[in-house]
Amino acid sequence: MTLRIGVLCGGRSAERQVSLRSGEAVYRALLAAGYNHVTKIDVGFDLVEQLKENKIELAFLALHGKYGEDGTIQGLLEMLNIPYTGSGVLASALAINKIATKKIFKMEGIPTPHFTVVTRREVLDTGLEQAAARALKEVGVPAVVKANTQGSTIGISFVHEQEKMSAAIQSALEYDHDVLIEEFISGMEVTASVLGNHDPIALPLIEITSVKGIYDYEAKYTPGMSDHIIPPRLPEETQKKIRELAVKAFLALGCRGLGRVDFMVKGGEAFALEINTLPGMTATSLFPDAAKHAGIEFPELVRRIVQLAWEQS
Repeated sequence: MTLRIGVLCGGRSAERQVSLRSGEAVYRALLAAGYNHVTKIDVGFDLVEQLKENKIELAFLALHGKYGEDGTIQGLLEMLNIPYTGSGVLASALAINKIATKKIFKMEGIPTPHFTVVTRREVLDTGLEQAAARALKEVGVPAVVKANTQGSTIGISFVHEQEKMSAAIQSALEYDHDVLIEEFISGMEVTASVLGNHDPIALPLIEITSVKGIYDYEAKYTPGMSDHIIPPRLPEETQKKIRELAVKAFLALGCRGLGRVDFMVKGGEAFALEINTLPGMTATSLFPDAAKHAGIEFPELVRRIVQLAWEQS
């Protein structure tokens, strides 16, 4: 096929190394799918020059985190009139913002854990201890403390003791100006991959188990540290509800192409946590695994993602 595709990976975020691995996997899969003009581009300050030099006609985004998944690269590509995979500017910016995402979930009636927000300005104005005390009063423990716009569980802490809340907030503030403090739901972690534009479908659900008991950065990207159980050990009625909620969440934020919605399930009730608009494409990644169990091999998956992007151009 003659379409000139640039696989954009690397970048400047804290998830750079994961992005490079995703980019390499996508690059090889596109070649296997029959695309003859594929170029890997490590996104830097010379990106525009690289896009022009390689005459890129479509960008396959294998970027993660800031400057790749937050609407910035999408806006640049819009200005250059280059179609790209995944969600547009607004949906990308909303989805990477965990706080904005949860507010939309609440407005749309999508169950999500109770939460509050601590900002850097509040910490400067009232002090760290007082901000932590307010968070404890509103959410309590156990709680999950998250940097607002980071992915791959970067800047996340699990707080089980009240006296550790201040340190968790301080740690998250090293990555972001805003911190999400969320009720910890003890249950099964399930993820729903979504594929499509206007009429998206949810791929087979995956139950995630970790050797460490938590699905953190190490568990995500170290072979053997986590298991993907397909289908999850849940009644079909519960699985159906999760798939419906995943599609509803995907459309509520205006996502397109592909995405992954993460849930915690407790007592048969599913709580949506967040949406990842550019899921990982590494050997241990969830999205390709879900597609494979739907009968979609990796080269066919990337071909479909390219087609979905081209539809939007």
